[in-house]
Amino acid sequence: MSTKYVIIVPDGAADEPIDLFDGKTALQAAHIPNLDAIAKAGRQGLVRTIPKGMPAGSDVAQMCLLGYDPRQYYTGRAPLEAAAQGIRLGPEDWVFRCNMVTFADGQMADHSAGHISSDEAGTLLDALKEAVTHENVRFYRGVSYRHLCVISGVDFSKVRTTPPHDILGKRVSRYQPKGRGAALLREMMDQSQRLFAEHDVNRVRKDLGENPVSSIWLWGQGQRALLDSFRRRFGPRGAAITAVDLVRGIARLLHFDLIEVEGATGFVDTNYAGKGHAAVRALDDYDLVFVHIEAPDEAGHAGNAEWKKHAIEQIDKYIVGPAYEALQQYESWRILVLPDHPTPVEIRGHVGEPVPFVMAGTGVHGVLELPFCEESARETGFYIEQGHELMEYFLKI
Repeated sequence: MSTKYVIIVPDGAADEPIDLFDGKTALQAAHIPNLDAIAKAGRQGLVRTIPKGMPAGSDVAQMCLLGYDPRQYYTGRAPLEAAAQGIRLGPEDWVFRCNMVTFADGQMADHSAGHISSDEAGTLLDALKEAVTHENVRFYRGVSYRHLCVISGVDFSKVRTTPPHDILGKRVSRYQPKGRGAALLREMMDQSQRLFAEHDVNRVRKDLGENPVSSIWLWGQGQRALLDSFRRRFGPRGAAITAVDLVRGIARLLHFDLIEVEGATGFVDTNYAGKGHAAVRALDDYDLVFVHIEAPDEAGHAGNAEWKKHAIEQIDKYIVGPAYEALQQYESWRILVLPDHPTPVEIRGHVGEPVPFVMAGTGVHGVLELPFCEESARETGFYIEQGHELMEYFLKI
C-alpha cells in the first residue's frame, strides 16, 4: 500500500504581531478553516529551516524543508535558478541572480521594479547584452524581474553581495558588491544604470506611473549545484507546482517532475484555484505533490498586511482545502503545510526564526486542538532544530 503525500508551502507566511490586525499575525487574522481543521486533527510544531549562521533566504529554507541539509548541499541561490532554466555550468562558471530594481533618492525602493513584465525586462536585458563587451559574461532571461548572469574565469569565492529585497528603504551605496572580483560586478551595474536611464521601456513606464528599472542588481552567486535524487533518498516519486525559478531549480535537481499551471505568476494575483486543481489531479500519478505559493512572501516584501492575509486565505480555500479533501479518499495519506521562513511586513525582508508547521493524516496523532498559527505551534512544545530532519519525520512516522 503506497501513501499519498501533499506538501504546501505558503512562502513567507509566518510573521510577527501586526498593528493593523490588533496585534495578531496574518495567520491569526486570516480566515483559514482548512488549516485549522488540519491542526486540530493532526499536530503542529516549530521547525528551524534556516541553520544558524546561514542567510535567511528561500534557497536555504526550501532546501532544508525538503530534507537536504544546506550546510552540506548549498552552493548559492543563483545555481538553483540556473538548474531551473537548464543552464549548464562548467567548473569555471559563477552564476549570479540579476534583478531589475528601482532606486529612489539613493535607496532601494523596489526589488522587482514594480513586478515588471517579462517582455519589458527582456528588452532591457537584451540591450545590456549588447552593451557589455566582456567575452566571459552571459545574461539569461528569466521571469519578470528575475534573471541570471553567468561569468567564467573569475574567482568570486570572496565576493560579498546582498539580496535587494533585504535592503528595501536602505541606501544602495552601502550594499554594493564587495571583495575580490566585485569591481566587475559594480561596473556592469553602473553600466546598466546609464543604459536604462533613457531607454524607451523606462520612458513608457514613467509615463504610466510605473516604477522604472534603475539598475540590475547582482547577488546570490554560486557555482554548479548537485542534489541527491529525492526518490532514491526517501522513496516517493514527486512532482512540484511553482511559478518561481528558485523552486523549479531545486525540484529539477531532486528529479521531481514540474507541473505547469496557467496564470501562476509568483505574485499575489496568482492562479490559486489552478494550483489547487493541479495538485489534486497530480495525486493520480505521483506519490508526493509539492505546492509552492510565493504570494505571502511578496506581500511581506511590499509591507502590505492585507495582501498577505488575503493570500493566506486564498491558499487555504483553493489549495489546502481541495488537497486535504482529496487525500482523504486514499487509504494512507499525509499532508504537511509550512512557510519556508518568516517575511514580516514590518521588516519587509526575511528573518531566520523558526516557522510553524502543521501535519495530519495516517499515523499522525494530535497533541493540542488549537487553530494553526505561530503561537499555537509554540504552545505544543514540539520543536525540530535541524530542519532537514522534518521531511524524514513526515514521511516515516
